[in-house]
Amino acid sequence: MAYWFNIETNQVESDDNRSQNADVMGPYDTEAEAAGALASARAKTEAWDEQDRKDQEWESGDAGA
Repeated sequence: MAYWFNIETNQVESDDNRSQNADVMGPYDTEAEAAGALASARAKTEAWDEQDRKDQEWESGDAGA
């Protein structure tokens, strides 16, 4: 069974009761993973932003500065 996180209601949903709108994140293998969906997305976004910053420094010749 897959689990989903509904960003509108802040509730975990299963395949049995999943909302059929665009307000869900998933699927996740466990209820705990679904419950942590926002934190996981935030961490990934921060990591990507940091990588983008490093890439821009490298491209501008400021790496290591």
